[in-house]
Amino acid sequence: MGTKAGIVVASAVVAGSLAASMIVFNTRPVASPQTAAQVPSCAATPGAFVNFLVKKPPQPLPVGPFFDAGGAERRFSDYRERGLVVNFWATWCAPCVKEMPDLDRLNALLKAEGIEVLSLSSDREGAAVVERFYRRIGIKTLPILLDRMGALGREMKVAGLPTTILADRQGREVARIVGAAAWDSDKVVETIRRCLGGPSTPASRA
Repeated sequence: MGTKAGIVVASAVVAGSLAASMIVFNTRPVASPQTAAQVPSCAATPGAFVNFLVKKPPQPLPVGPFFDAGGAERRFSDYRERGLVVNFWATWCAPCVKEMPDLDRLNALLKAEGIEVLSLSSDREGAAVVERFYRRIGIKTLPILLDRMGALGREMKVAGLPTTILADRQGREVARIVGAAAWDSDKVVETIRRCLGGPSTPASRA
């Protein structure tokens, strides 16, 4: 065999080997991108809540207003890029009254992390009754906010008090809690951080 013929045969062998290795490589399974179902979602820590309802898919918050103590309109869009714990309550609702100090401590704990508690009162007497109540039981961090005539609650299909909406930083409802909860407990704080963003380490009870 001449030198030139030997080179041709050797080249063919090399090309065949490369082709075979490419075929083997191309038959290997390729990892697919992470699906939406595999992405961690909002879920309650076991034992944190009695009635925890995940919203699938998350729903945009309504644009309807609520009101501050001075009567100015506020909207959820005012809290852009913040996680929200939106609590619908009233001073005449016994379970609501019981959990307000816990919500106050939760707000103090998480506000610096970009998670804020909005307590929307349905009291028809307005800001004055809420202010007296806050002063009487020592609420320090919760804003005085009003859901006049329960209009926003009806729009959000709130069936009873207390009801609390968890809204993510994109302005969407991701879960709701029907009834009262121990809002400053480790399990609850861990759940809120998981759903709304924040450190994963549970906080100590205040």
